[in-house]
Amino acid sequence: MTIDWSTYPCEGFYDELLEGPGRARVQTRALAEDLAALGPEELGARQEAAEVSIKEMGITFTVYSEEGGAIDRTWPFDVIPRVIPEQEWRRVEAGLKQRVQALNLFIDDLYHDQKIVADGVFPAEVLAKSANFRPQCVGVDPPLGIWAHVCGSDLVRDGDGTLYVLEDNLRVPSGVSYMLENRLVTKRVFPELFEHYAPLPVDDYPSQLFDTLAALSPRPAEYPEVVVLTPGIYNSAYFEHSYLAQQMGAELVEGRDLFVDDDDCCYMRTIDGPARVDVIYRRVDDLFLDPEAFLPDSMLGVPGLVRAWKAGNVALANAPGAGVADDKVVYAFVPEIIKYYLDEDPIIPNVPTFRCMEADARKYVLEHLSELVVKPANESGGYGMLVGPASTQAECDKFAALIKKDPRNYIAQPTLRLSTVPTVIKGNVEPRHVDLRPFILSADRQQVTMGGLTRVALRKGSLVVNSSQGGGSKDTWIVPEWAAESADGQLQAQSQSQS
Repeated sequence: MTIDWSTYPCEGFYDELLEGPGRARVQTRALAEDLAALGPEELGARQEAAEVSIKEMGITFTVYSEEGGAIDRTWPFDVIPRVIPEQEWRRVEAGLKQRVQALNLFIDDLYHDQKIVADGVFPAEVLAKSANFRPQCVGVDPPLGIWAHVCGSDLVRDGDGTLYVLEDNLRVPSGVSYMLENRLVTKRVFPELFEHYAPLPVDDYPSQLFDTLAALSPRPAEYPEVVVLTPGIYNSAYFEHSYLAQQMGAELVEGRDLFVDDDDCCYMRTIDGPARVDVIYRRVDDLFLDPEAFLPDSMLGVPGLVRAWKAGNVALANAPGAGVADDKVVYAFVPEIIKYYLDEDPIIPNVPTFRCMEADARKYVLEHLSELVVKPANESGGYGMLVGPASTQAECDKFAALIKKDPRNYIAQPTLRLSTVPTVIKGNVEPRHVDLRPFILSADRQQVTMGGLTRVALRKGSLVVNSSQGGGSKDTWIVPEWAAESADGQLQAQSQSQS
């Protein structure tokens, strides 16, 4: 039994495998044929094998219940990969580098001369009400002038195939470990497909991350002391913290494992005595990082750490205060930010966005709430937002009141028709909506992952891809043109021989 792509319901959305019922896209034609030949039963068996592998490998994430408890769950994964042509990806790569370069210049400006505010390009009101602007960081010069060393920018494709940046994550972006594990699992269950398509590798990310962190070291050394600072085992991303530390050969530490001495240097407690730390890849939020500088009752941080960082004796990635650009209202100004600092137009556009702080935009949003997606400035994980077409009148009325009370805190966007990818659902293949989170590393050079974490909304019709709200993920293949042509040629040769 084969998969009949002519019955696959892809009309009304941009499907990344098919351009219409029974018609595969040029770059995915061979993959569509391979999947069809496997059939639903074999695909289901491969899906089960993937789920067994995930359990054996201990790939988990943590969900917090309404009662306040933490629940560990196995990572939800779909076995059918998402394919993006390398030619298209190179443009995306350039656009992401451009974006993060401009954002780093923007952050540095805000903590120094604030020229973009003085020149009237970025409103003083937005900065004044920023939840993530840290006065403690004013005047600090981080290594290489970089504040956001690891950025995860979320990309979405609309119904006409246009790629947009949906948001930027510059505080402690997560998910890259799942991108790496997705590739390992897919190789286990689909080894034959890798021979045909040769997707560009992602497994060099840990070494790229280490090189990025090492470039920040205040001491010249061939192998600086790099540590990963975690809040602990109950954090939702603890799997990733331990995974990346292991893959980089770095120590995984909690705040109690570190201390700052009178010389304003940071040390790690070891059985051989204190060992000086050069670089901290911190996965602890700003406010919990140092009780001397931020929340005095934090038990997660290291007293004096910001003092050591300001003295240039330890590097922090991402730098405290980088989250000032991790704000959905700031996101709405990124095209202007790119133009201001780089004198360039954005290579990848923003989703069209209404800034509720502007009177005309606010009036339009309030009149069209049932058609729009409304987002608060600093929520994450798909929480705290209104999806107008799926909301009740009472919910719309609630958000109208919130917007009127604090318009600076909200943006609104049209409801996008997110692209779909075939997904194994209870033994059948059905379309499900996806987004993509690539990761950009910045230090002495910029590097972008070859693809990223494709997140998939496993519930039918849902646009929410977050794993905490029922989403899953897929492997993302950046396929060279020669590989797609070769696979297509093999397919045609096979077809001719059979006829």
